[in-house]
Amino acid sequence: MRRLAALLCAFAVSFAVGAQSGKVYRIGMLELTPASANRTNLDALLRGLREAGYVEGKNIVIDYRSVEGRPDRFPDLAAELIRAKPDIILTRTAPAALAAKALAPIPIVMISAADPVAAGIVGNLAHPGGTVTGMTTIVSELTAKRVQILRDVVPHASRIGAFIDMSNPTGRRNLERFQRATSSLGLQGIAFDTRDAQTLNRALENAVQQGVSAVLMPGDAVPVANRAAIIAFAAKQKLPVMYTGRDFVVAGGLMSYGVDYPHLYHRAASYVDKIFKGTKPGDLPIEQPTKFEFLINIKTAKAAGIAIPRELLLRVDEVIE
Repeated sequence: MRRLAALLCAFAVSFAVGAQSGKVYRIGMLELTPASANRTNLDALLRGLREAGYVEGKNIVIDYRSVEGRPDRFPDLAAELIRAKPDIILTRTAPAALAAKALAPIPIVMISAADPVAAGIVGNLAHPGGTVTGMTTIVSELTAKRVQILRDVVPHASRIGAFIDMSNPTGRRNLERFQRATSSLGLQGIAFDTRDAQTLNRALENAVQQGVSAVLMPGDAVPVANRAAIIAFAAKQKLPVMYTGRDFVVAGGLMSYGVDYPHLYHRAASYVDKIFKGTKPGDLPIEQPTKFEFLINIKTAKAAGIAIPRELLLRVDEVIE
């Protein structure tokens, strides 16, 4: 009993010394958009960090870098972050995680990555090993669901388009699943390679010229950075577009089905806390999402003359007026 009491006392003293040491952790973030356009997600992350005892400006410092629609900038921005000697790096998308992983053995938490195994980031979700952990958005697995919803909204559709960044390591798999999903419904799936703003603009024009009835839009760096232009084009052409996240729908896009991104950012804080407390990233299983959102912007639908089926409205998680 005395030995146990002595051990507990020693632990308490050690903990108190650590708490008073004034350690300030540096968190690097490798992102798609500027912080001003990512506020909802950042607020969710900061809330999660506060719940774990970390306050920005007090015991954490956040270095934020955004590629602003140019995924080719991930390696350079990752190098910038690493020169600042972060304790951990948070990434969004597979290319961001790969860029950070390639440069230094620093713990990395993926806030989202469509398919980290296929992208070569980790070998296993349950036991990732190495320096990377976090969450996957299983974006590819949701393709069939999104195509089906588009078919319900546009029952006369014969051609469905998908914008895919084929320079992304998960691009090929996304393409295969899109083609499989459209084929299973008797639709013609037409893919457009959209790896920068120029190819995105051309793809929008080509989709209309090729008679595409509706479009799947990914949550990659290029579409996210060009959100306003995509939404404006879709409204002008009355083109139904399915997005992957709520930000597009809140901004005026027609609808989205996908993971709850603020929830992922909030969950990322728990990974940060565990790693700061000594857990190795490779020992933390990569989480698959359990929370999904289906949103429809009714105002956008009415303006485009799109009648949303009643049975679909009954399944919507949130209607944006």
